[in-house]
Amino acid sequence: MVTIYGIRNCDTMKKAMRWLDEHGVDYRFHDYRKQGLDEKLLLGWEKELGWEALLNRRGMLWRKLPAATRETIDRESALACMRDNPGIIKRPLLDLGPRRLVGFSAEDYAAAFER
Repeated sequence: MVTIYGIRNCDTMKKAMRWLDEHGVDYRFHDYRKQGLDEKLLLGWEKELGWEALLNRRGMLWRKLPAATRETIDRESALACMRDNPGIIKRPLLDLGPRRLVGFSAEDYAAAFER
């Protein structure tokens, strides 16, 4: 089963879930603000995708971080931020089983679900 991770009120999440619905893809939604995020899962994502790809530097949570934190962010501090506040992870994160996609692109989703 495909799992999509993110937060419900995000516009990009809504676009991704609408795409999945319109293309008949069964999926499970995991709202990590409400359901939390397992650290082992986060570390697996980071190993596969890299912390830079996971960290949402465009969102409000990033802008709310102290300037000193933003300017000196590294792998360790980024993982701590994501663990403490998963809302700072780029959305959506689509878990396809053998691989993950971060962010939404209709083209990437279409390629991932080619039959």
